Amino acid sequence: METLNQFFSGTGFVHLSWGHVLMILVGLAFLTLAIVKDYEPLLLVPIGFGILVGNIPSVSGMALSVYDPGSVLSYIYFGVSEGIFPPLIFLGIGAMTDFSAMLSNPKLVLLGAAAQIGIFLTLIGALALGFTPQEAGAIGIIGGADGPTAIFLSAKLAPHLLGSIAIAAYSYMALVPVIQPPIMKLLTTREERLIRMAPPRQVSKRERIIFPIGAFLICGLIAPGSMVLIGMLFFGNLLKESLVTDRLANTARNALIDIVTILLGFSVGASTNADYFLTPQSILIFVLGALSFCIATCGGILFAKFMNLFLRQKINPLIGAAGVSAVPDSARVVHNMGQKEDPGNFLLMHAMAPNVAGVIGSAIGAGILWTVLVH
Repeated sequence: METLNQFFSGTGFVHLSWGHVLMILVGLAFLTLAIVKDYEPLLLVPIGFGILVGNIPSVSGMALSVYDPGSVLSYIYFGVSEGIFPPLIFLGIGAMTDFSAMLSNPKLVLLGAAAQIGIFLTLIGALALGFTPQEAGAIGIIGGADGPTAIFLSAKLAPHLLGSIAIAAYSYMALVPVIQPPIMKLLTTREERLIRMAPPRQVSKRERIIFPIGAFLICGLIAPGSMVLIGMLFFGNLLKESLVTDRLANTARNALIDIVTILLGFSVGASTNADYFLTPQSILIFVLGALSFCIATCGGILFAKFMNLFLRQKINPLIGAAGVSAVPDSARVVHNMGQKEDPGNFLLMHAMAPNVAGVIGSAIGAGILWTVLVH
């Protein structure tokens, strides 16, 4: 009986709290959205299962969770907490991204820049709610809809909020097809949604090779804090566009990014242990994150409408919603929205311009915030 009692006292059932149960239900919801609804399964399956793993109560004296020094999960989580995984993700994104759409119509870069307003307005709101400047900066970056950037910045400015910010950022990235369409429909008329844009011009090989080198030098000098993220993004793109490093480019955009995505998603999910995660601050971060993402979407759309006041050849305002850096989901949502109004209107390539500009913009925004708020 003593052995049985000792065994029972060491099971997770004894230490299971309502918070653990709630987080396990959240993990199951993530898995359901990914498997049944096909919402960003490459993100939500690792995160959802990681949430299940992270909310099995630890046994006293056993190093199991990401918060227990020396545990296997703590070593995996090191790549998140020290900001190692995000630059590797950016390397893969760069190796799979075609900047031709942006280079063929440079004015669309402004839409990617306009969408970053969500970051800075949310920062102001977080300050008003009592968060420290560092915490507010880390929360605001959620508006960029860029999970790796959010993780990188929060690891530098507010590591104690890393789990909440990472889950919020990836949740809103996965829910782009749910969150953005109502905003897009609300802020545009049917006539605006029917606007057809001229086909993009052909971009030369020389332009595609010069761009990542020149853009890195400019962005790195403007915001040195973004050097790691921007550097890996443009390095990956140079591997792709140079056509002499195909093996490296293929590794970066396939095997490497897949491995890092698995480790990052799983360890971020495992960090949501209810004992550390379920706090009033976490709930507030989720609310502010949603607000930030909505403001960013509105900023891109409204700026496109503003640009149309001065342009002879009008821009379809829908593509402004792709200014957030959820690549390529936002561009795909814009394309699908345009197709609903006019099946012959193909907006995908046009939307990719502000979409990839948003990736650059959010990384620069993170670099600026890190530079300004680090002290």
